[in-house]
Amino acid sequence: MSQKDPLVVFTPSGRRGRFPVGTPVLQAARSLGVDIDSVCGGRGICGRCQVLVSEGEFPKHGLTSKLDHLTPFGKVEEDYCVTQPLVDGRRLSCSAQVLGDVVIDVPSSSQVHKQVVRKEAEAHDVELDPLIRLHYVEVQQPDMHDPSGDLRRLEDALEFEWRLTDLACDVIVLQQLQKALRAGHWKVTVAVHAGHQIVAVWPGFKEKVFGLAVDIGSTTIAAHLCDLASGEVVASAGLMNPQIRFGEDLMSRVSYVMMNPGGEKEMTTAVREALNTLAHEVAAQAGITPQDILEATFVGNPIMHHLLLGIDPTELGGAPFALATDRAITLWAVEIDFAIHRNARIYVLPCIAGHVGADTAGVLLAERPDLTDKMTLLVDVGTNAEIVLGNNQRLLACSSPTGPAFEGAQISCGQRAAPGAIERVRIDPTTLEPRFKVIGSDLWSDEPGFDAAVAGSGVTGVCGSGIIEALAEMYLAGIIRHDGTIDGALAARSPRIQEDGRTFSYELYKATEEARPLKIMQNDVRAIQLGKAALYAGVRLLMERLNITTVDRIRLAGAFGSHIDVKYAMVLGMIPDCKLSGVSSAGNAAGTGARIALLNQRSRKDIEALVRRVEKIETAVEPRFQEFFVEAMAIPHLTAPFDELRKEVTLPERTMSSTDAGQRGRRPSRRDPKPVQA
Repeated sequence: MSQKDPLVVFTPSGRRGRFPVGTPVLQAARSLGVDIDSVCGGRGICGRCQVLVSEGEFPKHGLTSKLDHLTPFGKVEEDYCVTQPLVDGRRLSCSAQVLGDVVIDVPSSSQVHKQVVRKEAEAHDVELDPLIRLHYVEVQQPDMHDPSGDLRRLEDALEFEWRLTDLACDVIVLQQLQKALRAGHWKVTVAVHAGHQIVAVWPGFKEKVFGLAVDIGSTTIAAHLCDLASGEVVASAGLMNPQIRFGEDLMSRVSYVMMNPGGEKEMTTAVREALNTLAHEVAAQAGITPQDILEATFVGNPIMHHLLLGIDPTELGGAPFALATDRAITLWAVEIDFAIHRNARIYVLPCIAGHVGADTAGVLLAERPDLTDKMTLLVDVGTNAEIVLGNNQRLLACSSPTGPAFEGAQISCGQRAAPGAIERVRIDPTTLEPRFKVIGSDLWSDEPGFDAAVAGSGVTGVCGSGIIEALAEMYLAGIIRHDGTIDGALAARSPRIQEDGRTFSYELYKATEEARPLKIMQNDVRAIQLGKAALYAGVRLLMERLNITTVDRIRLAGAFGSHIDVKYAMVLGMIPDCKLSGVSSAGNAAGTGARIALLNQRSRKDIEALVRRVEKIETAVEPRFQEFFVEAMAIPHLTAPFDELRKEVTLPERTMSSTDAGQRGRRPSRRDPKPVQA
């Protein structure tokens, strides 16, 4: 392809390539291995290949994307629209052709292999003390001898039967009150918020009311519907954060706002629409309506936090990374266009500082490191890693720009977690032959029945946990040297080691008639090195500030932390050396914190006080961060001995190529978190 050919970037996969003018978008996608559904052979009949052009300036990709960089509607799309009009500016990728540089978003409905949102609700004991309580009362009917209004008589009933006094009531309740009283024959159920505010009235006896705990991640959004009386999670749902089409990582989204006036409004609208979709989905699962949801709590990183609330996140794009507010926020659902009960309250957990947000507050609330004397490391791994270190004496926190590589993005064979994605890898150190598991099957690739088990999904790519295991196994097998270079000398031993220009690659999965080969390239290794070095350097910075050399326990939070094998995380040097028995998954701890805040009103005061105790360390201005980052580029580390890990795993002897890891690395930037290619 010519360098003058248009550049096409697909989101959320991040795959990109140059194609001649006139190339159908679907053809470009298939050549890059982008997941787009189509069953009609590109005839424009099925409509499953719909895509959306993301308009605006994309400095990360070095292009300007416009609608007219695709061909106008043609006969195929016009014929399709006769029976089923295309909505939301969508195009049929089989018909639309490339005319110029363009960013193409592939919505989840157009993907063959639907994203698996791995943010399940974790089992966690929560002391129930919800803000919303239901009270069933019988109200005196009005008569000509008592001129008092219906609200006064309702309040009298609540005081007489439940000893509730000095209750407030707003106009939204008043608008429904008289109909409810008469429909229930003067017997109604009243929802009271925090013991002093009437928020809803229903005719007759209503047994249950619900709340929603939401974790807004930069990649995925997860919602858990809870019965406020029992605390039970009655439904859960998740979806991809639609903001991905504006940028894979946080700073790309801030950059989009900077380059495209009004961009923050686009992203706010996108995330709020996603929240309404989730609310309807969990309500349908539970057999209720969204209007039965009277309380909601939210956690998210600072940029997600600001965009949810309609706040321009530009100030978070550069030092000193100022938040609009670091306090907890309580507001009405209607203020964020959240289509649950009109009188529902929303509670957004407090942020800590800079790029350590309400999601980290949620992790703190779930894990409570302040209640133990054990030195505890909490790591929530995402496109931006949030790190907390400390105990009941002192707590420190920082964030580190790890980039999206840990989630499979910007990896040549990488993909999000979906059926068909490789998630477990083992490599024979003698033959260098791999075996693996894919999402959707419990069989290893060398077991009988594997091919039949994955026939529906195929083997389509490698997700985050698979990338980590593949690289760690390559290192343990000697395929990757201590400095991260793939050892080309091993090509004489195995055809899996293949020359790729001036570097080498490792073929994890051989090509078939239905699938392309999946190879680990040298640039893939570098992308993971940059991410893991940033993570380790952030941890090391906090350890130095506390004057400690070891930690007692490590808890890995988030979807990534839930599915990664902690041994392999340590082999790569993502986390400091520690007894493996002391390293465990915290699951979706941020979401758990949101549930605790939903179900226990006292926990809100606890977390608001706790976050004020946390000392924020800004990695962007710490000179030592650069030194720690360079040392952490090596696998597992340039100087750290990892003695505890060596008790569990036989690590290879350290061998370096002529190019030292320190010369390859550079400090990651919040403005440019994209991994640097070697």
